[in-house]
Amino acid sequence: MEAWTVTSENVLPIGRKTRALLATVALSAPRPALRGRLAELLWSGRPEEQARASLRQEVHRLLDALTPAKESVLLVTRDHLTLRPGAVWVDVEEVMRATTDHPASLSLLDGDLLEGLDGVNPTFDAWLNVERERLRDRARTVAEALLREQVEPATAIPAAQRLLQIDRAHEGAWRALMRAHAARGERGMAIQAYDRCRAVLADLLDAAPSLETQKLLNEIRGPNRNRLPPRPAPVLIDTQPHQEESGNDDTAARPEAPEDAPTARGGAHVGVMPLQLIGVLEEEAHLAPGLAEEITTALARFRWMFVVSSNSLGRFAAESRDEAEIRRIFGIDFLLDGTIQRVRNRLRITVRLMDLRSGNQVVWARRFDRQTNDLLSLQDEIASEVVAQIDPEILLIEARRSAAQTPINATAYDFMLRAIPLMSRLDRQSFELAGEHLSNSIKLEPDYAAAYAWYAYWHAFLVGQGWADNPKAMMEEAGRLAERAIVLDPFDARALTIAGHVRAFLHRRLREAATLHERALVLNPNLAMAWALSAITYAYVGNFEEAERRNNRYKRLSPMDPHAFFFDAFFALIYLLKHDHEGAVNIGRAVSELNPSFGASHKPYLAALGYLGLQEETASIRQRLLMIEPDFTIERFLATTPLEREVDRQYYAQGLRLAGVPEKDPPRGHAKVV
Repeated sequence: MEAWTVTSENVLPIGRKTRALLATVALSAPRPALRGRLAELLWSGRPEEQARASLRQEVHRLLDALTPAKESVLLVTRDHLTLRPGAVWVDVEEVMRATTDHPASLSLLDGDLLEGLDGVNPTFDAWLNVERERLRDRARTVAEALLREQVEPATAIPAAQRLLQIDRAHEGAWRALMRAHAARGERGMAIQAYDRCRAVLADLLDAAPSLETQKLLNEIRGPNRNRLPPRPAPVLIDTQPHQEESGNDDTAARPEAPEDAPTARGGAHVGVMPLQLIGVLEEEAHLAPGLAEEITTALARFRWMFVVSSNSLGRFAAESRDEAEIRRIFGIDFLLDGTIQRVRNRLRITVRLMDLRSGNQVVWARRFDRQTNDLLSLQDEIASEVVAQIDPEILLIEARRSAAQTPINATAYDFMLRAIPLMSRLDRQSFELAGEHLSNSIKLEPDYAAAYAWYAYWHAFLVGQGWADNPKAMMEEAGRLAERAIVLDPFDARALTIAGHVRAFLHRRLREAATLHERALVLNPNLAMAWALSAITYAYVGNFEEAERRNNRYKRLSPMDPHAFFFDAFFALIYLLKHDHEGAVNIGRAVSELNPSFGASHKPYLAALGYLGLQEETASIRQRLLMIEPDFTIERFLATTPLEREVDRQYYAQGLRLAGVPEKDPPRGHAKVV
């Protein structure tokens, strides 16, 4: 919920009851809201007089919150409350007025209505559920009609995506999306849409796709594909050294991939078993299936995973917990299992991740000790941390497994996986090989959104490390790749946050970057990368408190993240610009040891050392930085830094200056001393 004046001043009340009061009055418009009805909605458990007294207090708080508005917005009488007609714009009203001729306002519907106001009061909750259904029904009706009008794939795809944003379980929209991609020859995208449909239905409804949807999938897969336009012939990537001494062109004679070869897309198949209970009270027994369901729902937000319904596994677990049988029946690669044990007034929750393809090897484990006073918050907190930590863990395991396969059989998914750990090493040879892998992935699957996103990320590091021969061209290419990724899959949170980082770090379009990061966090609030990359965007803007809060959130979610060398360096920048030089140096020391080849982590560290006057350490870090980026100067820093505020730019530059960083390149013919 948001409330702004026309001069962009935030007037959203602080209290949840006050917000609920404003929301109720706004949704009642143009009719006035009866005081008696408002008291009943918000204080149904109190006697009438007490409820009315509480209402009077909240009305005063609401009037105070709305004071910055130039005119009186809230009209208060003895019996009614209403918003002044013509003085207020409400997004819900715009959605309710949408038509197929004017559907733009449907884009305002992003998430549940008044998401943060659940639990204000039981009567209010019941009213809110009705309002949510009313809004969804109206938006769904318009979006369905709009989709029926589309005859061209290019317009059917965004229309189907719009409907799915309103109703994720709408099979008709999923089928329309599959047909449209298939009609454009994008068979991989069509199959990927089916996989997403299957995951959503399992997650939300514990159901499988209908026979109609499965039949459509079979038509797209073949064997008779004459009914569909042919997609471009697959591009074969030669990963073996060329034998130049031979006069024969061996690559020209290599056979193309067979028509019925499996799609290049891949992804880990993950299942979550209900946790086993040890000494848990009867009223807490729901924690086992509840936590499994919470973790399953959170995992389903990661686009590259295929998640099996926890309800299906739960029914199986009631009879057997045989991992080999689970793998055989459900086709699972990784299984999350664990125990819930009561220890006096605390719960000890142990979770472990097993790789079923490696003899049920435990590849990750974590123990949580929590108080039992708020079980719902406990479930949400643990689920968030579990999925944030196993996402990179599974990604690295999949990358190692892919790297062990024969290069000639590598798929687009394999090439992408192999690139990710190589990119993080930041030694020049491995980094360039990562770029080749990502390029190969896109050649094999030109509509693979994830590959485009990681390739954009690679280009951002290329420029950041000072390795780009033509930085301007590489910045433009990074932007193109990032844009392509979110066009191909606008619901991929990782692609969105990478696109946001490219816009912030390379293009200095900070407001656009913040919007992309927020969209990513709406889609997947447990993606540690999105919290970290949004943090640095806020630091560039100059909002250091919010930047630190977001980076702390990343660190709580994924304390041992493989990209900690990158994300933790943001703390050094934040502390430097808050003039906490010792804090910046302490972070700089730790981060520089995680990955000594990462030049960006040395810069705020070096500037903080300059202010502290630690000459010996300063000389060592300056030398290390200039070995990575020999052309780094104050002049280049000021020309390329994304920092928005001039005071921050100059403060940072002065620290570098005090640390002995050259002001500008020496004149030609003069030697540079490192």
